Amino acid sequence: MRFSLSLVASVLVALTTAASAGGQQPDRGFASSARARALPGAYQGRRDADRTDRFAYKGKIGRDGRFSLANIDGSIVVTGGSGDEVSIEAVKQARGNQQDLNAVDINVDARAGHVDVQTRYRSRNERIAVSYTVTVPTSTSVELKSISGDIRVTDVQGSVRAESISGSVTTSGTPRLELARSISGDVNLAGSGDEGVLTASSVSGSVRARGFKARSLEANTVSGDIVLTDLVCDRVGVQSISGNVEFSGSLNRNGRYDFNSHSGDVRLGLTDSTGFEFTANTFSGSVRSDLPLTFDGTGDRGGRRGRQSFGGRAMRATFGDGSAVLGIRTFSGNIVISRR
Repeated sequence: MRFSLSLVASVLVALTTAASAGGQQPDRGFASSARARALPGAYQGRRDADRTDRFAYKGKIGRDGRFSLANIDGSIVVTGGSGDEVSIEAVKQARGNQQDLNAVDINVDARAGHVDVQTRYRSRNERIAVSYTVTVPTSTSVELKSISGDIRVTDVQGSVRAESISGSVTTSGTPRLELARSISGDVNLAGSGDEGVLTASSVSGSVRARGFKARSLEANTVSGDIVLTDLVCDRVGVQSISGNVEFSGSLNRNGRYDFNSHSGDVRLGLTDSTGFEFTANTFSGSVRSDLPLTFDGTGDRGGRRGRQSFGGRAMRATFGDGSAVLGIRTFSGNIVISRR
């Protein structure tokens, strides 16, 4: 598995292009949608400099529709619900006057089975933020992009893709999660299960996943920890440049698992139900295993019992029937395999 800083460039280009393109396209759906409305009554907040305005939309999308939303500045919260309609509530907030609020449009393009929402600035005013709260039919496919803001998705059974440049990405109850990515923020995933392929990554933040099932998981971060708990996957590829890597769960027979950290420890908590073929490399750390290992060339097929510790080195060993493949590499860190 390779990991490079091209991730930063690709996401920045993709999200920035989407935002700028949104500002150039004509308003196709907002003006023609009779059910989209900006609620009146912008009011003065506690401070004279703060003003807010509200927007609401409700329309049919179908139970297996597609929903997409692109935001510039502000949070996005999407929840799966019953029925066949999408419901959108947004709050625009400005540290200025009513004219500033009017400089931001929320454009809804509603077509058969597809609702696309774009936040468009008539002039780039960093004092204006737009926060979205959205409910979609539970089987809707969702794609969300934000430049500056957190994203949270809950109980959406359709495919989910969520990307933020400056903000955290959090999901739960999303069995068909495909992509969760942040440039500057944490990625937190919980309670998902499917046979799909998932990519979870951050440049400056940690990646954490709990209770997740997938055919394949790729987890990457440049500066942060990666913590994977109670995972069931056929293939796992993990890389952290500056951070620790932790994994606890069961290995699948014939599965492949690669864990890499340049500057950090790699710690695995494994059950003894599945055997594995083990390769470890550490330059300035140690290797410790609570599971009995059989080393290449030792002839000791029964393995050594009890805790085993070794100095920094490259080593190959086998546990049990060796049906899974396990590779661990760290430059300046320790490798620890404990019994779950």
